[in-house]
Amino acid sequence: MKDLADIGLIGLAVMGENLVLNMESKGFTVAVFNRSTEKVDKFIEGRGAGKKFIGTHSIEELVGALETPRKVMMLVKAGDPVDHFIDQIIPHLEPGDIIIDGGNSYYEDTIRRTKYVESKGFKFIGTGVSGGEIGALRGPSMMPGGSKEAWPEVKEIFQAISAKVDGGVPCCDWVGADGAGHYVKMIHNGIEYGDMQIINEAYQFMKDVLKMSYDEMHATFKKWNEEELDSYLIEITADIMAYKDTDGEPMVEKILDTAGQKGTGKWTGIDAMHLGVPLTLIAESVFSRFLSAQKDLRVEASKVFKPTEVKFDGDKAKMLDDLKMALYGAKIISYAQGYNLLMEASKAYNWELNYGDIALMWRGGCIIRSAFLGDIKKAFDKSPGLPHLLLDSFFKEKVEAAQQGWRNVCATAVMNGIPVPTISSALCYFDGFKTERLPANLLQAQRDYFGAHTYERIDKPRGEFFHTNWTGEGADTVSTAYNS
Repeated sequence: MKDLADIGLIGLAVMGENLVLNMESKGFTVAVFNRSTEKVDKFIEGRGAGKKFIGTHSIEELVGALETPRKVMMLVKAGDPVDHFIDQIIPHLEPGDIIIDGGNSYYEDTIRRTKYVESKGFKFIGTGVSGGEIGALRGPSMMPGGSKEAWPEVKEIFQAISAKVDGGVPCCDWVGADGAGHYVKMIHNGIEYGDMQIINEAYQFMKDVLKMSYDEMHATFKKWNEEELDSYLIEITADIMAYKDTDGEPMVEKILDTAGQKGTGKWTGIDAMHLGVPLTLIAESVFSRFLSAQKDLRVEASKVFKPTEVKFDGDKAKMLDDLKMALYGAKIISYAQGYNLLMEASKAYNWELNYGDIALMWRGGCIIRSAFLGDIKKAFDKSPGLPHLLLDSFFKEKVEAAQQGWRNVCATAVMNGIPVPTISSALCYFDGFKTERLPANLLQAQRDYFGAHTYERIDKPRGEFFHTNWTGEGADTVSTAYNS
């Protein structure tokens, strides 16, 4: 084993432990540290026994165990712990050394930290790491951004440990400046929230409208995973449907219906509002988790309101095909909205993101990996200036083909009292997106009526604003025109 390590890692929780095992398996020597130092000893004597690890019991010892330029990676809880460790690491570094945050940090924190670390003469990388425990061990998707000069120093390690597609292309490349890497990971997680909720709504529709058994649902999801819906989340949903508890009953039926979250989906929705992007599906997926968490309130409401009687006597096989199309159409909208937000963020934060390469990074290792990510890359390779994913010929054709089944599912769900907030909001978005004239003309008239907020006219150039004295009692004074 080398005397000095190629990289050091702080944080031997699930992700950290598996990621360093991945690094070591690719030939790298790794120094490890954990705030609870007994975890270091347990790891070195357990899963790390006989391997190329250097156990350390202080930050100073960790940094001292590294080759120059030193690369110190943190996989710790987002927020204050990251800042705490940065301040502990910095006194032991030399110019050109690199600090890496591999946690789920908020991109604005990463922008701030990049400036701070660079001001001290060092380099900073904020990298999204997706794939969960298995991904970390076998090959995650990695989305690094920050100090660009640091990328050549970590590229070999990051691309060696990342997932591979198309015969060896790594699902890892440089994303952009300061917070770009963590922003792309935030969008990934937002799309993940949307994908999961779409599948959950399909599950409830299968169970409560089509009265399918868990074995039937398992077979259906397994079949769908071999067709248009080929993806990691459909694959694991098929596995979950088949898993039985010790009493032979489906395990998923034993799980309390209150969903948790770590905040990345919420961050995605908040930034969409800041940038004025209609991220309706992902926002609904976050609100669905909030509603699930109000378990006691829902139980009380279920005693007050009579449930809608489910009446479905149609063609079950046909409706199941329609459900597949509804899921597929909504999934396309989820990615289209996520990419719309990426485009606006790239302009707002001067990141110059490469949208095709981002799709490639998501094709392996990560939670949202799916077959049509390759089609997203093709779309942007063919038209780098594509203004919206739905305007690409492939996605235009697919979303139009999904329409009729999608509408049938939404109508059936509404008539039977089955909530499908993301599937229906995606359809509403699509209908609004392809509508040349929306009723916002009336909305502007209302705003002008009560607040003299002014409006533009269709028979005048854009940028000219007008006001009407709707009641005859107002004056010519108008409110300042602005968009929040």
